[in-house]
Amino acid sequence: MTATSPATETATSGSCPGFWRSARARYLMPVAFVTYSLAYLDKSNYAIASAGGMADDLRLSAGTDSLIAASFFLGYFFFQIPGTIYAEQRSARRLVAWSTVAWGLLAVTQGLLSSPAQLIAVRFALGVVEGAVLPSMVMLLGRWFTRGERGRANTLLILGNPVTVMWLSAVSGWLVSIADWRAMFIAEGVPSVLWGLCCLRLIKDSPERAHGLPEPELALLRADLALERAAAPAVTGTLRQQYSRVLCSRPVLLMAAQYFFWSFGMYGFVFWLPAIIKKGSGEGIGATGLLTAIPYACAAAVMLLNSRLSDRSGRRRAAVWPWLACGGLALLASYAAAGDFPVALALLVVAGVCLYAPYGPYFALVSALAPPGIAGAAVALVNSFGALGSFAGTYLVGWVRGTPLGDAGAFGLMAACTLLAAVLTLAVPERASTVRPDPVL
Repeated sequence: MTATSPATETATSGSCPGFWRSARARYLMPVAFVTYSLAYLDKSNYAIASAGGMADDLRLSAGTDSLIAASFFLGYFFFQIPGTIYAEQRSARRLVAWSTVAWGLLAVTQGLLSSPAQLIAVRFALGVVEGAVLPSMVMLLGRWFTRGERGRANTLLILGNPVTVMWLSAVSGWLVSIADWRAMFIAEGVPSVLWGLCCLRLIKDSPERAHGLPEPELALLRADLALERAAAPAVTGTLRQQYSRVLCSRPVLLMAAQYFFWSFGMYGFVFWLPAIIKKGSGEGIGATGLLTAIPYACAAAVMLLNSRLSDRSGRRRAAVWPWLACGGLALLASYAAAGDFPVALALLVVAGVCLYAPYGPYFALVSALAPPGIAGAAVALVNSFGALGSFAGTYLVGWVRGTPLGDAGAFGLMAACTLLAAVLTLAVPERASTVRPDPVL
């Protein structure tokens, strides 16, 4: 069984171009990709700044350095659900555009500060304004693409993550090497301000509001989405009650727990990979940036392949848990091979690929756990717990590396959490289309 509906099959059989050539994808996906890329740039370049001299200049202890990096995710947690509800019920365009402007200004501010307390406050605020962007964009893609297309649409959105880290590692390392970490923060924050203003014009809340899209394609999309809504069980009660049922349902809570542990392993890996590679290779910050880019280049290609296979089969769980299980094992094996840096680096590449590959199918699965029109709340709750996992992973992995446990404890933590995330994925229904009528809380 595939995830397509009759309208989608018609669209891909010749009446309308397929996903990769559709006018919708050409219109919206570049905008979504650039927006998420800039968001990821401005939250992840802290790792390069820390390894590139900021920790020494500001005399940051391992614990303080980790806390500054992780404070972003506490802010990220708080605005997820209210921001996404605003985007879902009012305007995703306005929320995404002004959030992008705000985080660009805050990203620039990081380069002007010298106090750890000020950096913690600014990174917390940076998390607040970025908080609702990813779930709002996932919700928006649900209006522009059908169920059989969302795995690829989500992947193209989240592809901004590994692709950004790939060039971020090289460019940020270069900026630090020719100037300093302050110049890097400022140079990489300004584009977000300019892009946010562009988003006010470029992003549309629905495909009908975009000019120039072919009417046959829009007609097929409307028919397909109508079939999806008709197949979903009817929802009752006020809007507040509907959101409450979604946020308290067992499948959504399971996915929230799963994403907590996945994000713990993922962000422990992302934020401390430059420091781990620099220590293992003995190279300078420029070469470290280039080596750090390798896992993300490989991950980008595998993400596209995995999302395509998931969309064709309609099986979302099978496109998530095996990758996470392999990623956890690769993290353990990488530490075991620490004495042989080329082997350890190869295993880190495998771990990076496995941690990234499931993202597109994963958010397609989460979106299917709630009825159309309120599914954004499910994505927001799951992403909120992912933010807490990211905070824990970023802080605890960095903290553990400064204790006698060292890298052994750090790799053990990341691997254990990633393996637990794989197990929790299996507890979620494969083809759930709505939430249980009786909440568990």
